[in-house]
Formats: sequence, structure tokens, C-alpha cells
Amino acid sequence: MAEQAQYEELVRQFSAFGAVKREMGRVLPSDCPAGSAAVLTLLNSHGDMRISKLAELLAVDMSVTSRHVAHLVERGWIERSADPADKRSRILRLTPAGVAQVDSLSRCTTRMLAERLSDWTDDEVAQLTRLMARLRSSFDEQSPRTPATTQ
Repeated sequence: MAEQAQYEELVRQFSAFGAVKREMGRVLPSDCPAGSAAVLTLLNSHGDMRISKLAELLAVDMSVTSRHVAHLVERGWIERSADPADKRSRILRLTPAGVAQVDSLSRCTTRMLAERLSDWTDDEVAQLTRLMARLRSSFDEQSPRTPATTQ
């Protein structure tokens, strides 16, 4: 297990990573801010879903999710339709224009990453990708963990 100082440095790096996320957000089109891009990406990855599931995946409040959805519906990138299992609920799905927007966003962010990481080796990029996926997986686990106790 890593030492306390390593975890403290990791916390500092997470805080500094906010600058990386903000820079990535700056390359997005003005009519598709980061929250909207996240909604499009999740719908593209997970397929059609209820807004409650989307809010859960985004880890934000339903009111925030509703604002993102309204923004995307106005632009014609997603559509809401009645849920066949529960007519009171709505199912969200990407439109063809939404799929095109996801493709455009992917090209834009991929290009920016390729520029910023141009001095990295393929192995370094692959290692970062593996470690980030592993980190995310550690937080995705459903079972709550109990804090380690000292004896």
C-alpha cells in the first residue's frame, strides 16, 4: 500500500487536474459546453435511457440533468419519447444530428490531446489510459468500502 505522502500528492494532482479538464472544455463548441458533451457521450456509450439513469451516471441532481437535456433537445441532438413501460416517463435518445455532434466532439478533444501529448511515447499514453481506467473502476465498484482501521 502506498504511503500517506503519496496519497497527499495524489490529492494535489487531482486538484491540479481541474486545469486539464477546463482546457479540454475550452476546445468544445460554444453551443455544447462540457455538461452537454457529457450527456451526449453517455447516451452514445450506454444507449437510450431515462433521465433518472442519466442523472445517476452524471452523478448530478435531476434539475441539473433536466437543464442539460432541455439544452440538447433545443439543438436537436437528443429527443424525448414516451417510455413504453411507463407512459409517465420519457426515454432519451440521440438523434442523427446528436451522433454527428458526438463524432465532432470526439475529433476535437482527440486532436487537442494528441497535440498536448505529442512528446509522450505510445507506451506512456497507454499506461496513463490503463491507470485512469483502473482508478475509475476502483470508484465504480458498487459495494461500499469500510475505511481501513489502524490496530
